[in-house]
Amino acid sequence: MKISKYTPDKKRWSNLVTMFFDQAEQGGGAPFLWSKKRNIYESQSWSEVSNQVSQLASSLKSLGVTKGCRVLLVSENRPEWLIADIAIMAIGAITVPAYITNTEADHRHIIEDSGAQLAIVSNSKLTERVLSAAKSSLIKDIITVESHKIVQNNAIKLHSWTEVLNKEISFNVDEIDKHELIKRDQTACIIYTSGTGGSPKGVMLHHGAILHNCNGARDALLELGLGDEVFLSFLPLSHSYEHTAGQFFPISIGAQIFYSEIDTLATNMLEARPTIMTAVPRLYETLHSRITRNVKKQGGIKEQLFNMTLMLGRKKIEAGRLGLVESALDILLNILVRKKVQQKFGGRLKALVSGGAPLNTEIGLFFLSLGLRILQGYGLTESAPVISVNRPSNIKIDTVGAPMADVSLKIADDGEILVKGELVMQGYWRNEEATAGSIQKGWLHTGDIGHIDNAGRLKITDRKKDIIVNSGGDNIAPQRIEGILTIAPEIAQAMVYGDKRPHLTAVIVPDSDWIEQWAKENKKPTDLLTLSEDEFFYNAVATVIDSINTGLSNIEKIRRFIIATSEFSINNSMMTPSMKIRRHKIFESYGQSLIALYGKS
Repeated sequence: MKISKYTPDKKRWSNLVTMFFDQAEQGGGAPFLWSKKRNIYESQSWSEVSNQVSQLASSLKSLGVTKGCRVLLVSENRPEWLIADIAIMAIGAITVPAYITNTEADHRHIIEDSGAQLAIVSNSKLTERVLSAAKSSLIKDIITVESHKIVQNNAIKLHSWTEVLNKEISFNVDEIDKHELIKRDQTACIIYTSGTGGSPKGVMLHHGAILHNCNGARDALLELGLGDEVFLSFLPLSHSYEHTAGQFFPISIGAQIFYSEIDTLATNMLEARPTIMTAVPRLYETLHSRITRNVKKQGGIKEQLFNMTLMLGRKKIEAGRLGLVESALDILLNILVRKKVQQKFGGRLKALVSGGAPLNTEIGLFFLSLGLRILQGYGLTESAPVISVNRPSNIKIDTVGAPMADVSLKIADDGEILVKGELVMQGYWRNEEATAGSIQKGWLHTGDIGHIDNAGRLKITDRKKDIIVNSGGDNIAPQRIEGILTIAPEIAQAMVYGDKRPHLTAVIVPDSDWIEQWAKENKKPTDLLTLSEDEFFYNAVATVIDSINTGLSNIEKIRRFIIATSEFSINNSMMTPSMKIRRHKIFESYGQSLIALYGKS
């Protein structure tokens, strides 16, 4: 399907639902959503998806969902997620997405705080968790996508997806615009922040904020020649980044969406052959480690050619040009190396977009040197979420690019980034105090520190609340140092500590593959819990840290460290679902050990 003649312009679309139905009418029988059936990708057309949205919207109305009602949505990425999301909004209700990794307590907080009165859940395991969390709540009905054997509860009635979609359609799409049933400034969803520093807050995003993002993204990527685009959706749709960039932006340009399976991303990339991919830095870090490890294992001429490709690619980026001999060699390496790497990503990628957290510059240069265009962007849930992004023809990877169209941006006296525009949230749900602290005189206070360069590009230095001020009064950005630490193939994760202290310390999570190799060579067990107390293993990690320290300034050097007893993960609450570390949670587990390091001579 070619890009629609309708562009995501505020003069054309007054809400996300109208945008979807307009594009569905344009798309007709063309493929739209792709998911695995019997291990093979099968598609649903725009018309098929549109009919299901209408049917579900009709059923939601019959179950008592009305304008302004909140509906909980708990599901892995799949076509039903999109169908449910738009059907909820189509009747003027508000989608409340929740992560599938949420605990019962997490669900209970969101259900009670949002006042949701109905839930749509994908499978039995998740349904049982939501049922338990929904006791004594306003939820009286749950629609389950997959079949189950759960015994009906008198308080909460279960309805199957098949049942609700087989009801007679009585939903009139034309009524939406004709009677202005859904206005641009109406709340579309309440997305709960992933809680890096405490309890999640519900961010109210209106239709206009997400439409504004779609328009800005299209404007930023237009030079790629947008047309028959294919997206591979694998970040959680419950996160604002994927919700906008992986769902509504593709809809706005008439793109196809493939839904990735869990733990099979590499295979799915070859099957879907995406043209645009959005991801968080953690994925790029993982891919970087995997690629470099495989190249090192191959060794010989292949490793030499790969390293030469990186060297020439980086030189071309930093110097702007190569000499005649180097240029000829670089062209040859395009065939021998870059093309083969690009094929691993499906072979037709126009751009990789990175957001959700800062991308280490070295990681960005690595992919750019291999001929994979990576665009670092910046945003937060409270801005729907994208604020700025690098343009394809003007990439400066240590920045997050210029602000998107119709975004006002300025730097406060203390270095905090402030944002104004239609993309700004309406506020935090039922939390006026937090809203007043975040939005002042129309400006969203992002909590991030940065500056604007001479070309108008934004550079992020750190989170305002995460900045370490050592006992000497020096300001230190921990995220930068953590990024440098985790580039080392021996280190998977790190958290730097040292506020009001004379020097920095860290919690280090060694790379699992390196652990396995080291343990085999030294006839040691491979479990991290045991190795965290092993003196020889500690010394091996210390050698890596010492090597990294040679490239850091005196105040940035890691003087002492401890080895974590397990990796930082969503399950132990040390990582958010969007793969950012939760410093306060890590400190709860390792704080006393970190503090004890300062007592050592």
